[in-house]
Amino acid sequence: MPRMSSASASPKIKRRFYRRWPFALAAAAVIGYGVAVAMHWDDRGLLWLKEGFESTAERSESVWLPDYQVDIDAKPLPGMDDDEASDIAFNPQTRTLFVVMGKNPFLVELSLDGEVLRQIPLEGWNNPEGVAVLEDGQLAITDERLHDLTVVKVDAQTQSLKHADFPSHDLGPSVKSNKGFEAIAWDPMRQRLVIGEERPPKLYTWNTDGRTPLKGDKQLLASDELDLRNLSALGVDPRTGHLLVLSADSNMLLELDEQGQQVSFMTLLGGFNGLKDTIPRAEGVAMDDQGNLYMVSEPALFYRFKKN
Repeated sequence: MPRMSSASASPKIKRRFYRRWPFALAAAAVIGYGVAVAMHWDDRGLLWLKEGFESTAERSESVWLPDYQVDIDAKPLPGMDDDEASDIAFNPQTRTLFVVMGKNPFLVELSLDGEVLRQIPLEGWNNPEGVAVLEDGQLAITDERLHDLTVVKVDAQTQSLKHADFPSHDLGPSVKSNKGFEAIAWDPMRQRLVIGEERPPKLYTWNTDGRTPLKGDKQLLASDELDLRNLSALGVDPRTGHLLVLSADSNMLLELDEQGQQVSFMTLLGGFNGLKDTIPRAEGVAMDDQGNLYMVSEPALFYRFKKN
């Protein structure tokens, strides 16, 4: 059989290549579009353009996340490599932070520099995921597996906490049993708790003065601005009342105003806002009364951001 020369083979190879590259290009476009939709890059792009038109006055009336730079980057919490940091909250009375650990349930009290001050075992909790500091030393803790919210009392003498010793409130079933009520934040300006369901992201409120026992039930807070892959944690800026919504899966922190509209955002990828590396899995966010921003990430990393 006569062998085909390289000269005659080359046009056929070229024809096959030219027939295939439009398909490959189309496939790449579909994949790229799917990734962009999943990560909500289109929405972030629109918000980024919107941010550019905000006036200096409008920026000063908000948290304005683009101006924040990390000054404590991925500080390990000592001896907690096998634990999972699930949330963080600021205590204005003691000017300390409380972090809840979900894998092996306990509370950690930290200084504002991320130094461990004490650990408080949580007995009877299954998978605590959210913590909020209320008034008069009270803390609200959500448990994703128990689907409940427990209000506890913590003071300087507290050495451990037992779930059965405090009032608990059933949060009801979630759409996905293992993606339940994960986030909670105290809004002192509006006298309410804000509770977040992880997936699909939803917000609820529970009116309270932060001192007396909770009454009634949570109420759904309508919001079409939660275009995030999941909802990991919530925080409230006590100065403006704006809500901070954290998404580990989207690598994103989003600021919503009092009407629930998007104001600004911050990506948690390495190279942005001073971060050396991407925050591996951001699970908690809090803001103090001076506007400093705190985050915790699994397994047990501490971050602090300050505004330029």
